[in-house]
Amino acid sequence: MAGNKSFFETLVMEEGGNVTFGDGSKRNVVGKGTISVPELPSLSNALFVDGLKANLISISHLSDEGYSVLFSKDYCSILKPDGQTLLKGMRSSDNCYCLEASIVSNHVSMDEQIELWHERLGHMNFRDLRTLGKFNCVRGLPKLGKKANGICGPCQQGKQTKSMHKKGKYLTTKEPLELLHMDLMGPMQTESLGGKRYIFVCVDDFSRFTWTYFLREKSETFDKFKMLCNKIKNEMNSNIKSIKRIRSDHGREFENATFETFCNGLGISHEFSAPRTPQQNGVVERKNMVLQEMARVMLLNNNVPRNLWAKAINTACYIGNRVFLRPSTRNTSYELWKGKRPNVSYFHTFGSKCYILNDRDQLGKFDAKSDEGIFIGYALNSRAYRVFNLKTLSVMESSNVVFDDTRLKSNDHEEEVIFSDVSPLEEVVVSPNVGTSNVNNDDTQPIDRVPLLDSKEPAPWVRKLHDKEDIIGEVNESVKTRRQLANLISYTCYTSQIEPKNVEEALNDEFLVLAIQEELNQFERNEVWTLVPRPKTTNVIGTKWIFRNKSDEDGNIVRNKARLVAQRVLSN
Repeated sequence: MAGNKSFFETLVMEEGGNVTFGDGSKRNVVGKGTISVPELPSLSNALFVDGLKANLISISHLSDEGYSVLFSKDYCSILKPDGQTLLKGMRSSDNCYCLEASIVSNHVSMDEQIELWHERLGHMNFRDLRTLGKFNCVRGLPKLGKKANGICGPCQQGKQTKSMHKKGKYLTTKEPLELLHMDLMGPMQTESLGGKRYIFVCVDDFSRFTWTYFLREKSETFDKFKMLCNKIKNEMNSNIKSIKRIRSDHGREFENATFETFCNGLGISHEFSAPRTPQQNGVVERKNMVLQEMARVMLLNNNVPRNLWAKAINTACYIGNRVFLRPSTRNTSYELWKGKRPNVSYFHTFGSKCYILNDRDQLGKFDAKSDEGIFIGYALNSRAYRVFNLKTLSVMESSNVVFDDTRLKSNDHEEEVIFSDVSPLEEVVVSPNVGTSNVNNDDTQPIDRVPLLDSKEPAPWVRKLHDKEDIIGEVNESVKTRRQLANLISYTCYTSQIEPKNVEEALNDEFLVLAIQEELNQFERNEVWTLVPRPKTTNVIGTKWIFRNKSDEDGNIVRNKARLVAQRVLSN
């Protein structure tokens, strides 16, 4: 029983008799509910007693939950079923055993703990996050309390919708691979760093396990589906039945002779949803929305540029397979597909700062032992993390990584505010802190290489509305709108404001490095050159990098261009 209302996760106010204390006084029971506090089992049917100044735990209640309580002269211990000590309490001067003060601090920090795991798990909603911990659906996730306000700013920006949709409560299949739902998203307005614009999404109906592949053109859909079929065949070792049915819309990437011949050869029945009726393929349509929302929130959460959407989608798919529960069950998609509970103890916040041990170079006695980087996902074929090294400007895999999941939160202001200026981007400094983290990577999705930005300080702000007599100038003249100002801020943040004279200067600016990489990607896609042995009697034409900034009609720099050209002075 407790006298503090904030200890209750759920509370029903009802009259329930009274409680008599040792001095003969009585207090009324005014409610009953569940108390959920870190380091303690969930206490159901707990009484809320009006005026009770001390919180009391029933020994018989703990015993019913499988815990043991050991008393001695000076202390008592609560033991888990495996014999490990959960909590200790000291004997007070009035002959009562009191739990240590750490329980209070844990209760105070519940909001911080659940918010950290909320970000680590791709901004999973708080209700499902508590369910994961409560029913022990994954390994490595502690039991979490209820967040006070249940509001996350980036979630509202990335997920808010006009109306709610009911969750399906029925199972249409009995085992994996009975039915695969497929769809193609795109084209995306922003091309990924690898030149991809489409996302091929495939969802197993029974387990809801999801695969994502990125495409440059719609015509690559069949090749990705064939690759997925071979992957499933090898993963299942042919001990499980093969794919029975697939379902898609009538898009030409799915409804064609190549697809039909392949499916007929494997005995796969290809079903189609009715034209302009996406509800008939609602499983994958819903999954598309979930992946986009998770990716959007993760990009917004750490101010990551939009051209990193492919990396965010991959991470969202990886997380979703391990934390989302199949409707009408208490099993994750990973457990239904793999047959074992997933481990999430090695998860970290997408886009967070990290430090990578430099075990590749020969370091001097006093050189920094680690490089600063950005966490961008999980390795494909090894137990390691994928990180973007800010020193070498490259994507690498390493298990020797220390993470900083904390970030500077911006202060919440009123709705009627706009940013008056943009804080300059700070230079990246390599930190000497090093360390290791164990990674338990069961199954990962492919991840593209991407650069990230890190904005440190919140910009100053001013009020939008002013009294008419305080306005200087003609009030009838038009002014720039908030949207125009937002575009200007976006251009300033994600473009370089200088035109370098040589490639050495360009390599010191991360935005110009991106422009160089984009030009090299175009060369590779268009097969611009063919590598041949150097002729002995012919002069070799040199190359030169040209850098230009493209501006809009107002003179604002909106894009950095880099071109690799032949030197005309040597071409004769």
